[in-house]
Amino acid sequence: MKSLRALTLALMAAGCLTLAHAQNVRPEVGKPLQQAGELLRAGKAKDALAKVREADAVGGKSAQEQLMIDRMRGSAAQRAGDNATAAQAFESAYNSGKLGGGEQAQVAESLAFIYSQMRDNAKATQWLNRALQAGANSAQLKQLQSYLQGQSGDYASIARDSAAAVAAAEQAGRRPSEDELLRLQDAQQRTNANAAQSATLEKLVAYYPKREYWSVLLGRLPRKPGFSDRFAIDVMRLKLATGNLSKTEEFMELAQLSLQGGYPAEAKTIVEKGFASGALGTGAEAERHKRLRDLANKQDAEVRAGTDKEIAAAQATKDGNALVQVGTVLASMGQAEQGASLIEQGIAKGSLKRPEDAKLRLGQALAQNPKTRAKAQHTLRSVQGSDGAADVGRLYAILAGQ
Repeated sequence: MKSLRALTLALMAAGCLTLAHAQNVRPEVGKPLQQAGELLRAGKAKDALAKVREADAVGGKSAQEQLMIDRMRGSAAQRAGDNATAAQAFESAYNSGKLGGGEQAQVAESLAFIYSQMRDNAKATQWLNRALQAGANSAQLKQLQSYLQGQSGDYASIARDSAAAVAAAEQAGRRPSEDELLRLQDAQQRTNANAAQSATLEKLVAYYPKREYWSVLLGRLPRKPGFSDRFAIDVMRLKLATGNLSKTEEFMELAQLSLQGGYPAEAKTIVEKGFASGALGTGAEAERHKRLRDLANKQDAEVRAGTDKEIAAAQATKDGNALVQVGTVLASMGQAEQGASLIEQGIAKGSLKRPEDAKLRLGQALAQNPKTRAKAQHTLRSVQGSDGAADVGRLYAILAGQ
């Protein structure tokens, strides 16, 4: 009995069988298997294989004894790097018909990894599917599944499985795995699922706001069908906010767009950031950069001086377009609360040329104030349209929540 207990512990430590299997072992089979288990625990896999062969040489073995031998042989061979022997042994154990559901899953999973190491992807996939059907769901098995699908070029399946994993995590209130999101994005790119890929990139920057992810997403955005040029300034603003604006020409372009849009205070801030970073104020174009700074300062002073008159004129108009514009200008000057109020008045007055743009500008103004940031996110996510307004609104909403 003592020998039987030691054998059972040895085999269980090797992940080879249950107690029920060990109860019908003759000593001439059990003793070398016990020794094999001890050798395995000691890291002597090749010596363990020799003991397994000794047990296998015993005549008249029962089906239960043969199952134990096969499982021990499979474990020892796998650890010894003899994948062919391991595969043969585990397949014999699996086909015995004596494994429980959990054991079937374990053996099938082992076979999937063994065949992948042997570069037999067809058989690896076959055993992987059997492991999944038996209830195996380890993270390692999922990784192997993605690898095999990728090797076969089945990126549609990778996209489907990764999308399901991401959705399951979100429904459970968990942050999806970064690796799973990257796998999904890559599969969508390979299958030309452009809209779905953009949505996944948005999830990446929301859950893992790395500069590189923002760079990829913002680089794709202007190329989206129907994206309007009037949102070019917003793309560059987002680049600046996420650390993706660094070139001299980019600072110059964004500052000039701000001046053209009637936001000299913003242009002034952008130019100062360019000078502080060294992107502006040096090189052959240094004088041009200084002239741009002087122009931004001059126009900013002029706009500030005429603000009250602009507000009064906007309030006297029949539609809300002028109120939205002057409110947006005030927000760009750092007067976000008053700016948001004027934009709201403009939206309420109605007859707007671009109602969704107005909501976008309102959300941007609200996002500047910590007290109204939640309202800003709601407003930004409510922006509609297929011309880029909704896309820009969602990205500003993500920024507002970070």
